[in-house]
Amino acid sequence: MFWIVFLRIIEVLIGLLILFGIIALTQKPTSIYKNQPEQQNPLEGKKVVFIQSDNDKENADGLKGHLEAVSDSKKRKGFYENVVKRLLDIIFSFGGLLVLSPVFIGLSISIIIDDPGPVFFTQKRMGKNKRYFKLHKFRSMKMSTPHDVPTHMLEKPEQYITKVGRFIRAHSLDELPQIWDIFIGNMSIIGPRPGLWNQDLLMAERDRFGANDVKPGLTGWAQINGRDELEIEDKAKLDGFYAQKIGFRMDMKCFLGSVYVFKNDDSAIERKVNKSSEVRKAGK
Repeated sequence: MFWIVFLRIIEVLIGLLILFGIIALTQKPTSIYKNQPEQQNPLEGKKVVFIQSDNDKENADGLKGHLEAVSDSKKRKGFYENVVKRLLDIIFSFGGLLVLSPVFIGLSISIIIDDPGPVFFTQKRMGKNKRYFKLHKFRSMKMSTPHDVPTHMLEKPEQYITKVGRFIRAHSLDELPQIWDIFIGNMSIIGPRPGLWNQDLLMAERDRFGANDVKPGLTGWAQINGRDELEIEDKAKLDGFYAQKIGFRMDMKCFLGSVYVFKNDDSAIERKVNKSSEVRKAGK
């Protein structure tokens, strides 16, 4: 009797995995703007530097300037990252989607009651080798909030955050839908947090340390070592350290560290970027 029930459960799980896999395959092209060339990143696969210029509009880092390509990226082809890590991402993201489904339903209902509108919020983010992709979050801000603007750059950002949003942001629950982004292959469980598509300085600084050569993650080394309190250069340096040390042991350090950080999350402050931070130009 036990083995019959066990086998039935396995059959159901395999069926669900196949179903989820089919859905992921159909949504993958849309999630990376494959059919929208105008939305794709012209600098994908390139190493870049940030050029400060008052003639450019202010970017999401709060600075005026633009990116320029200086060389091609050297794509990582490590066995752990491309095989072991990806397999673990599929297994744990699939398990997470199943186990946390009651949480997803509960939060979805709460969000709709608090501020009627879509449950999920999508943003164009920077993935591995600077490929743009659609990142998903639980909506924590009101429908009237300006889109594609970092919270720290909004005028009085607290006025846009919903009551439910304050709770889910404080406990990083708004990030849970990214489990799907992991399953579909645009993200990993562990890796640098994906920057906004127009965070030019962050992208350039991450290139200096090789952090753009790995998949972005739900949590990472910089997340458990300061998160939003870090200056851009310091964050990029920590992300680069992770990229250099990537492996099972490093991923476990990040995962276990994140359990504590997410439970006691008081570092997710929304602040202005320190414009006195050093801005590096080409050749320097």
